[in-house]
Amino acid sequence: MSGTLTAAAAGATDLHLTLGQQLTVIVLCALTAFVSHRALAVFNDGVRPFMLDFVHGRTTRNATAAVAFGLSAGFIFGLGAPMALSTGVLNPWLVFLPTDVLGILAPRKWLAPLLGAAWGALVVFGLGGANSLAHQLPVDFLTAMQQMSTPILYLFTLFPVLAVSRQFGKVRGAVAGVVELALVVATMKLWPSVFPGALAMAVGVLLLIGFAIARDLAARRAEAARAKAEGAPAPAPEAPGDEDPMASLFSASAARLRRHIPLFMLLGAGVCLLAQQHVFGGGEATSFLIAKGDYTGAAQVDFYRVFGFVPLVATTALASGAYGIAGFTLVYPIGYLLPAPWLAVVCGAVVFACEVLALSWIGRVLGRLPSVRDSSEQLRGAITETLHLAILFGSLMAANTMGGGLGILVVGGLYLVNEAMGRVVVRMAAAPAAVLVGGVLLNVLYWLHLFTPVKG
Repeated sequence: MSGTLTAAAAGATDLHLTLGQQLTVIVLCALTAFVSHRALAVFNDGVRPFMLDFVHGRTTRNATAAVAFGLSAGFIFGLGAPMALSTGVLNPWLVFLPTDVLGILAPRKWLAPLLGAAWGALVVFGLGGANSLAHQLPVDFLTAMQQMSTPILYLFTLFPVLAVSRQFGKVRGAVAGVVELALVVATMKLWPSVFPGALAMAVGVLLLIGFAIARDLAARRAEAARAKAEGAPAPAPEAPGDEDPMASLFSASAARLRRHIPLFMLLGAGVCLLAQQHVFGGGEATSFLIAKGDYTGAAQVDFYRVFGFVPLVATTALASGAYGIAGFTLVYPIGYLLPAPWLAVVCGAVVFACEVLALSWIGRVLGRLPSVRDSSEQLRGAITETLHLAILFGSLMAANTMGGGLGILVVGGLYLVNEAMGRVVVRMAAAPAAVLVGGVLLNVLYWLHLFTPVKG
């Protein structure tokens, strides 16, 4: 597996898509922009809560598009584009976040898919040219960015440990950490062809979910025992006019989404097909694994991420009436593993249909399992924290590779300036963006005869 975790050769990152892959990206971008225009789904979880006011006409299309752009621009240009250029694998920040903005911004229904298709064409044709050009520069910062793969893959393995520690205390967190470390070492020793973090992440997530379910069950048993001891009467049935307004809102949103199931099935089919073609990765770690051809490892990583996003996507969809472009993201790992495109189309459509139909039920279950719901929030926070550290560390490694001490000074300095200026670029995307800017600057210094590229 060591070959999977080391920097790839420059040629491995070339963005050369077949005609079928190009058409898939363009058509899917057109579809996602159309769905976004209809306010039926957006990819950005931060934008989804704002869609309720837009759906009910309490805010304008331009105002909602401005919110979407403000929440997405840093991820598009600071994370999506650098990751795609350095891995040769497309990602959702580059493909889906722009179509959120373009779809919402489009004033006419017919214009939205045209704008989405135009963005898809720019991605498949323009990005490849930029990739080829960058590899010909004296300071090849794209090849240097492949240094990010090792810290991202290994540090990402620890996100369940952070989540357990934050929710259940340092003792259980330490136990989870020891278990994960032992599993990583054992995997490297016994199964060298397997991604070392796969088994460790699986066990870590299972420990977190097990602790959460045990706490919820214990709380319910304690509540039942207390009620029995106190002889509390059974709760009186609600009067017809006492309907919970939130339940009414959730029901209306779920019904709105169910009315458009055929469109969601088409969306699920497209996303799953793109994943099946192995030119798309659903996350930072996944992109590097897909680039190396480790589709099983990529499927495992994205499958574990699902547990952190199901409650978020479900609750925001039920509250706003807008679903996620990738749903619960379960179509990602399914697509990676399927052997044929037609299977991806069928499975993606079925998965999305089941997800939309199950939204109301999922909402009710989450309402009865507060600790599980909290675990989801802890998982998302832990994923963000581990990836931030990994991306920052990997970016500094890339800076050292392309420019030695001067590279570290430039990239680290740009990152610190961004922090001092109030994070003009979101923290997760700031370091990769600094590598791109630093790489351009080092090339300029080379042309001015003020810098000699690092050899090796």
